[in-house]
Amino acid sequence: MALITWTAGQYGTNVGFADQEHQILFDKLNKLYDLATGGAERSAIGAQLDDLISYVVDHFAHEEREMQAKGYAGYERHKEEHDALVGICGGLQAKFHAGQAEVDESVGQLVKGWLDNHIPNFDMAYADALNS
Repeated sequence: MALITWTAGQYGTNVGFADQEHQILFDKLNKLYDLATGGAERSAIGAQLDDLISYVVDHFAHEEREMQAKGYAGYERHKEEHDALVGICGGLQAKFHAGQAEVDESVGQLVKGWLDNHIPNFDMAYADALNS
């Protein structure tokens, strides 16, 4: 069962690249969640964790380039949000690969909660600027 489902009504920013990338991000998060909660091999969980984090970093960089190109006034605060999540994920990734942490339901819920807050409160706010 999917942890998070993208719908235009709940998560749509009306910025084409962002909505497409968010849908891919959700798919990657759901796959990690399914592996982690379904008893998959640690190596499979680790590979999916790495894939998800790599994708998130690339997506954030893309958003940030677009915000800077359009002179978006909320860029600095938005980037702070991105940097905070990347820091949390990077720490988890390092601990997971060192055998000091697990990826479990709580990790999925943490990321879902972050997305539930971030997309409506930060990403939707850049729509007018990025579509101008």
